[in-house]
Amino acid sequence: MAKCFSFAETFDRWLLFSFSRAGLKPTTADLRDGTVMHCWVPKTYKPDKPNLLLLHGLGANAKWQFNGFISRFMARFNVYVPDLLFFGDSYTTRPERTEQFQAQCVAGLLEAQGVRKTNVFGGSYGAFVAYSLAAQFPEMVEKLVLCAAGVCMEEKDMDDGMFQVKSIDEAVSIMLPQTPEKIKEMLTVVLNKPVRFVPTCFLQDFIDVMCTEYQQERTGLINSLFKDRKMSDLPKITQPTLIIWAEYDKVFPLELGHRLKRSKQIFRTEVFLIMHLDENAQLVVIQDCGHAFDGKLKEMYKHIKSFLVDPLLSPKKAHQTKGQKVH
Repeated sequence: MAKCFSFAETFDRWLLFSFSRAGLKPTTADLRDGTVMHCWVPKTYKPDKPNLLLLHGLGANAKWQFNGFISRFMARFNVYVPDLLFFGDSYTTRPERTEQFQAQCVAGLLEAQGVRKTNVFGGSYGAFVAYSLAAQFPEMVEKLVLCAAGVCMEEKDMDDGMFQVKSIDEAVSIMLPQTPEKIKEMLTVVLNKPVRFVPTCFLQDFIDVMCTEYQQERTGLINSLFKDRKMSDLPKITQPTLIIWAEYDKVFPLELGHRLKRSKQIFRTEVFLIMHLDENAQLVVIQDCGHAFDGKLKEMYKHIKSFLVDPLLSPKKAHQTKGQKVH
């Protein structure tokens, strides 16, 4: 019997309405090199507000990952939410798969929208792109928020047993699931708390709608993150930067957050974080959650808002945020 209802398609259509209701509209930019970038942009640009760019991870397109944030951010920023290459309606015919190339395409998109300077939030894979954007286009990035940013990992970390997965192929099979069983495995990795029973038909529907396109290209994105990666090659950034991590992150373990905090590559960032959190703070750790920040979006938003909007937030108030710990 033919399939007559798709929960994933219905939810995706609802997200279209939700983004539109929040004050965003879809647009595309043809970068004229075989690359097209899709982005949600403000229906009405307000010059008295700062700009904010939101860069998503590998889990799904921009709408699925940022819907919980949009209405909060729209009140204070001109928000731009692109689909990264091979997600949503963004694609390229070029062979590059690096986060550096993703960042270049994002920069081209911003230029096409007349955005010369913006704050940037990047989550997981989006944090790799955000970091590269800040490194390659320092004049474009004002402040940077890196969430679960494994940018300082090295290729040898896989062999050294840092990650729950034992190989890149295993990471691909989990992060780009093609069976309901793999989605269940993914959920155990990205969440800290057990997930209630989800019908297999719902999981298969999600795969059919969200996970079948650009499988080979997305695999290339993951492979490029690990290939020949060395901490010594990480470029220096000088923008004010906030680092947020989940206490029980199994995708990019918290050890990488501490490594990034200690890195001399971003010593100016560390100084800024010390000034804006407390005298010893460089890293904000959200307690009792995994890579997907299980139900902790409100706490994340408080930290992001404090960093981007309320820079004079006192250390005492920063420590009073429930359910979090500052290092």
